[in-house]
Amino acid sequence: MGQDAHARPAPERARPAMAEPGAVDLIHLEDADGDRCIVRVTGRYKHDVLTTHDVLQAEVLAHASFVDARLELCLFQRDLDAWQQELAGLAPGRGASIGGDRGLNLVLHMQEDRSLAITVLDPDRLMAVLWIRPQENWTDEHQDRLEQVRQTWPSEAPMTYEWRPSQGS
Repeated sequence: MGQDAHARPAPERARPAMAEPGAVDLIHLEDADGDRCIVRVTGRYKHDVLTTHDVLQAEVLAHASFVDARLELCLFQRDLDAWQQELAGLAPGRGASIGGDRGLNLVLHMQEDRSLAITVLDPDRLMAVLWIRPQENWTDEHQDRLEQVRQTWPSEAPMTYEWRPSQGS
């Protein structure tokens, strides 16, 4: 008998009632030199608050020989819509961005040789430009990544809130 007759299995830990699904990479750009820029969606910002239920929490991971950063980013459904449109229209000489006027901004600008100049701008902490040559079919792959984010965290809360007159008036 190799097992102790008195040993009990470890008790299972209680799981939260509203566990978030695993992280999903909305953007994952990496080249042969190891330079990379990743936007990883990790869950809803505050899943139990109606007004922020559809806000997604993400982290931006930027790495090159001169920078290794992890920054926070909140994404609204309109950010995902804009990203989809800009990604579809991305071509040499044009750009696409995500984030924007609320703090961290990530801008991808496609060069003539189809490499990307990726500007990571967090006004309070960092400004860096990474040059990455992604795989040839990366935009199709990123449209699929966007769909995976939407399937993992579908829009559930109404975006319009109304004040109701009090019943006593």
